[in-house]
Amino acid sequence: MAMPLRQTVRVASYLFEQKMVRRREKFPLIVELEPLFACNLKCEGCGKIQHPAGVLKQRMPVAQAVGAVLESGAPMVSIAGGEPLMHPQIDEIVRQLVAKKKYVFLCTNALLMRKKMDKFTPSPYFAFTVHIDGMRERHDESVAKEGTFDEAVAAIKEAKRRGFRVTTNSTFFNTDTPQTLIEVLNFLNDDLQVDEMMLSPAYAYEKAPDQDHFLGVEQTRELFRKAFGDGNRKKWRLNHSPLFLDFLEGKADFPCTAWAIPNYSLFGWQRPCYLMSDGYVPTYQKLLDETDWDKYGRGKDERCDNCMAHCGYEPTAVLATMGSLKESIRAARETVASNRAK
Repeated sequence: MAMPLRQTVRVASYLFEQKMVRRREKFPLIVELEPLFACNLKCEGCGKIQHPAGVLKQRMPVAQAVGAVLESGAPMVSIAGGEPLMHPQIDEIVRQLVAKKKYVFLCTNALLMRKKMDKFTPSPYFAFTVHIDGMRERHDESVAKEGTFDEAVAAIKEAKRRGFRVTTNSTFFNTDTPQTLIEVLNFLNDDLQVDEMMLSPAYAYEKAPDQDHFLGVEQTRELFRKAFGDGNRKKWRLNHSPLFLDFLEGKADFPCTAWAIPNYSLFGWQRPCYLMSDGYVPTYQKLLDETDWDKYGRGKDERCDNCMAHCGYEPTAVLATMGSLKESIRAARETVASNRAK
């Protein structure tokens, strides 16, 4: 678990307050904020940019974006889209959230990252999260644009040179093998030395152009079980709890807790999660109160059957860790070891 120690303590304190002091059953851990849907790529596996031209032209006002995060109370926010760096005031959104001591991850395909980097200031509360789906050929094919991998690598190197925290997000499909996964994570971990890496099996968006290459549950478990072998899992600086990595390997199973990583976009709070769109509500509290959470999950909604995405299951793993002394000690040891290795 590669999360910085300061962030680990902050999140642990927040979880303790929500569960033990305020006795809340449901609360947010991280908000997925989408201040726009426009993008400068058309990835085959993406289900986020299929909107009318009028919607793609919209940009969320700064006050609305910051207000939604503050309303939720979450300690962390992941800014996605679309491509966030296409938002003309994205630097101001980040600045205001960092000023509130929210941990901000700006997800980007990195095509505009070097051009826009001067707008941002290095901070322990801010990180660029660069999307890397594989090595050069694999990544460029995934995003349907040649040269994207090389630009992303150049942007990562420049950001690291300037003192920014840089994390990565990698999505894997049924065209991936344990070896392709190992190759890209070794490259990110050892060659580029990014601070943290996040990974996820691809979710089968209904609107994604490519519907043939999403992973099933057993395929996912086999892929990660083999890739994590030979000490790789312990070596890589993965931004996931040990129990979530167990979940990916099939060593543990959890229910989905989609309410813990809610999505806020131009349309409002998305029900029930970042990946599925069954309507929108104006406040996070309404999302909690007016969503029938019991009807979602594997065996309940067929759209959930092959989902093993972090936005549904990482919070469950984190809460399970908090509820177990053994797992809490395990997570703490991995966090300390990871911070010493940096």
